[in-house]
Amino acid sequence: MFKKSVATVLASSMLLIGALTACGGNGNDKAADSKVTINVWGMGEEAKALPKIAEQFESENPNIKVNVQALPWDTAHDKLLTAVASKKGPDVLQMGTTWIPEFGSAKALLDLTPYVEQYPELAEENFFPGSISTTKYENATVGVPWYIDTRVLYYRTDLLKEAGYDQAPQTWDELKDAATKLKARGKNKYGISLDVNEQSLLFMFARQNGSKLIENNKPLFNQPEFVEAVNYLNSFFKDGSAPIDLGMDIIPAFKGDGILPMFISGPWMIKLINDQAPELKGKWATAVLPKKENNLSSLGGSNLSVFQYTEHKEEALKFLAYMSKPETQLKWLELSNSLPSTKKAWEDEALTTDPNLKVIGEQMNNSEPMPVIKPWEEIAQSVLTTFEKIYRGNADVQKELDSFNAKSEQILNK
Repeated sequence: MFKKSVATVLASSMLLIGALTACGGNGNDKAADSKVTINVWGMGEEAKALPKIAEQFESENPNIKVNVQALPWDTAHDKLLTAVASKKGPDVLQMGTTWIPEFGSAKALLDLTPYVEQYPELAEENFFPGSISTTKYENATVGVPWYIDTRVLYYRTDLLKEAGYDQAPQTWDELKDAATKLKARGKNKYGISLDVNEQSLLFMFARQNGSKLIENNKPLFNQPEFVEAVNYLNSFFKDGSAPIDLGMDIIPAFKGDGILPMFISGPWMIKLINDQAPELKGKWATAVLPKKENNLSSLGGSNLSVFQYTEHKEEALKFLAYMSKPETQLKWLELSNSLPSTKKAWEDEALTTDPNLKVIGEQMNNSEPMPVIKPWEEIAQSVLTTFEKIYRGNADVQKELDSFNAKSEQILNK
């Protein structure tokens, strides 16, 4: 079932007003000492560390109090819808990059463009171009990149060496060859893990094969570039070099004998491997993704936005500017292991001397977000079902992609 849309909730706003107390106030209460309180909504794990940064902001801005409310990702979307319908919500909110078109179209997010001169930390040139594209809706800039991530290749250097690779696979052909040789090690051994629940997987590989995905509001999901990419990914499942239902977490499968000696994931896995598999030190590494026409990766992360209906605009903008300072982002890296969105922060020794983080930074220069359009979330959900019919049901690839393309066209033209 797809998430409710802004339009649906706005049409039913009278039903939702009663839920407002569950969503937090509008941030207009002041303490006895005349401090202005701004409410900040954060999601997931990041929200747990956010109060520590907020304390540092408060020490530099003693007239502003920051109230952080942590929301689980699975309920955050509907909470935001309620806030939009009632025009009562937080002052600052964390936005998933794919949510920007939906809430931008609802005019729920403040256009930051007029305030860049006053708050130069928000200037576009401070950030990676790919991350800036996730903050735009039509002619407005409705967010600022907070932290970013991308996908890279994780691999067991020792096992790849045994398979004849002194370095990570550089091309699609090499990735396929390495996975096949690693699979040949014996029963219950595989070459690579491909996460079929990752919405961006097919789109990322299709882009590497030259697909534009969508052009002039027309989906290109049944065109040769996309079809070839799907066939390539499916080939790993067909020959058994990638498991379909292993039923095992990636860290246990990565260590030891290396049931899964290669996988594609984000930067958060670096700390998990170091913490949960310290015995692998010196036996694993990261690498930029193998190349076909290019090696484009998927760019993710989160943005920070100011709620359009805030009564504390200046204080909210000041908080965004503080969070965008390179030194703040490096503190945030220490607290949360979330990677900075500002290019200047990536010049810090903490990021340039760690070989794995250095790879992340290199891949960031060849990373793009999924199309920043309002219907994308629905299209991305639909692709999972399509691919499952192919890798699990052995359905005809062209036929399934023709059907997916037709469905996507309907979604785009709603």
